Amino acid sequence: MKHVADGKMGVQMRGFVKLGLIIILAIAVLGAGSLLYFRQGADISHLENSLQQPTGIYDLDGNLASTITANKSEGVGIDEIPEHMKQAVVSIEDHRFYEHHGIDYQGIMRALVKNAKAGSVVEGGSTLTQQLVKITMLESDRTLKRKIEEFFLAQEVENQYTKDEILEMYLNQVYFGHGAWGIKKAANIYFSKEVSELTVAEGALLAGVINLPSKLDPYKNLDGAVKRRDLVLSRMAEHGYLTKGEEAAAKKDSVTLLMGEKETDPLRGKYPYYVDHVLSEASSKYGIKLEELLSKGYKIYTTLDQSMQQATETVYENAANFPVGTSTEELVQSGSVLLDPETGGIKALVGGRGEHQFMGYNRATQLTRSPGSSIKPLVVYTPAVEEGYDITDPLKDEKMSFGEYEPTNLSGEYKGEVPMYEAVMNSLNVPTVWLLNEIGIDRGLDSLKRFGIPYDRDDRNLSIALGGMKKGVSPLQMAGAFSAFANEGERMETHAIVRIENADGKEVAAWKEKSTKVTSVGAVDKMNAMLLGTVEYGTAKNAAVSGYEIAGKTGSTQVPIEGVSGVKDQWFIGYSPSLVGAVWAGYDKTDAKHYLTTHSSQGSALIFQKIMSQALKNQAAQSFKAQDIGPLIAEQQALIAEQQEKEEEEKRRQYWIDKGNEIREGLNKWRDWEVPW
Repeated sequence: MKHVADGKMGVQMRGFVKLGLIIILAIAVLGAGSLLYFRQGADISHLENSLQQPTGIYDLDGNLASTITANKSEGVGIDEIPEHMKQAVVSIEDHRFYEHHGIDYQGIMRALVKNAKAGSVVEGGSTLTQQLVKITMLESDRTLKRKIEEFFLAQEVENQYTKDEILEMYLNQVYFGHGAWGIKKAANIYFSKEVSELTVAEGALLAGVINLPSKLDPYKNLDGAVKRRDLVLSRMAEHGYLTKGEEAAAKKDSVTLLMGEKETDPLRGKYPYYVDHVLSEASSKYGIKLEELLSKGYKIYTTLDQSMQQATETVYENAANFPVGTSTEELVQSGSVLLDPETGGIKALVGGRGEHQFMGYNRATQLTRSPGSSIKPLVVYTPAVEEGYDITDPLKDEKMSFGEYEPTNLSGEYKGEVPMYEAVMNSLNVPTVWLLNEIGIDRGLDSLKRFGIPYDRDDRNLSIALGGMKKGVSPLQMAGAFSAFANEGERMETHAIVRIENADGKEVAAWKEKSTKVTSVGAVDKMNAMLLGTVEYGTAKNAAVSGYEIAGKTGSTQVPIEGVSGVKDQWFIGYSPSLVGAVWAGYDKTDAKHYLTTHSSQGSALIFQKIMSQALKNQAAQSFKAQDIGPLIAEQQALIAEQQEKEEEEKRRQYWIDKGNEIREGLNKWRDWEVPW
């Protein structure tokens, strides 16, 4: 019986052994498969992407104009880094760096023993290569999967890069505290030096900060940073990089912190508002995420004209160029844009005054304000001339009401009747509203749509003739609308981007021309005649640029507060045959203490003039070949003078008639007078 039992136990044992072997085999297969999976998935292309040059913004001639990046580090070549700096980092962070292949097994075992003896983590086993992988390619979570990925990625990095290349990438990516990502930034922030100028003691101090960048920030904990520096110097001597004498001398060096402000890339952040708009357009129109635009080395070719952009920015740097407001605590703000009417390309753009905030409020593109009288050519006069009105046709100019709506002329004067060109030239309100009422609001709104100006359902009323809108418009939208007058009635869709290439030079997006036929050439000729007259003879005289034909329209809106007489918004939209410009000025928030005290003719028109006089310098003067309303004005004035002379003659004639009657009446009294004696 015993033999039978023993036999059964033997069978069971063999079964357990087999099961155990199967489990072990399964684990081995699974482990090998996992290792194979992670090894095959060890893609370090992201490392290459993360080390690309910043995204470049190129101008209309293909020249690099500005750079933008989200990279925290600023790169420097390994040849520019002193040997002692490299030795300091290797000594304290990974002294076997030049011996291992990404993973230091000896270091791992040494760290395990030390940590076991200490009962806590006192030493890590990560190599510089592993640290590079962590900071550039992996999430910060401490999972088994991440550690396995790190293991294989580190080896793949070692396979593809030399030790110097790895060390260069590491030093350009690692955090040195106090906002200093990368050795170049660190040298500048702590010592106001280039990396090549660092002393042995300074290099050792920076190397020591890497371990605990927040805790060992020299600006916050100088004693701790110096203590760590001395440890680094000791390790450098221990590993043969310094003699005992050099170590001692370096430890005696005092630490002099000097915050630097050196700009390592002169193009970084240049033309900030224009770049903001380019990034916004790339994201919204072409679907490229902002974080990708800031980190993957794209080349974005644009319609930027650097000379025009510089001219616009120069105007914005001078406070004397801007209108005066009631508050000195807040800046009178402004936004401007210059546009090529033939292509719709944005040549220059500034979205505000004062300190620029990255991807902040851009008043050239994001502003929505009532355009005031600057909308009159779009919603009233263009559809009117399309309907057959001529620029000399008379419009009513007298006090009148349209239901409950009672517009008034700003001057408070009324002539009874004025020719259309005069209503435009002097920005008369009542004739404009009367004309829109005559042609119909629907015709006006249809014209506005063709000009690319968005409007709300609530805007369907006569007040839109004077810019009364629920939401309003931006300078870019107004420039785009007026560009049709400079382009024979054709409005090209506005854009800044021509094409986008990725870091490999492959085109990933390109501009496709889009146009809208807004109105006829005949209508444009009439509008150009009246808007040229507005600048030469009317309310926009301050916008004139010597030697160039400039057409345009002013616009102002009143402060919507009872009892306050002031201006909320100033507009001027003007154009030459080759360039369109739009300017807005005002406070970001208008209230009883924040408003303008002048109209657009003394504010935004002057800003426009200063910008355009510089922007057009390198362009030959061109002509619209439009009718000059000067002779019409002279003829009108002659008629008025003749009429006035007739009226004066009639007054004189009537005067003497009245005098004659008076004298006769007097004589008759004497004739009939009876002598009393």
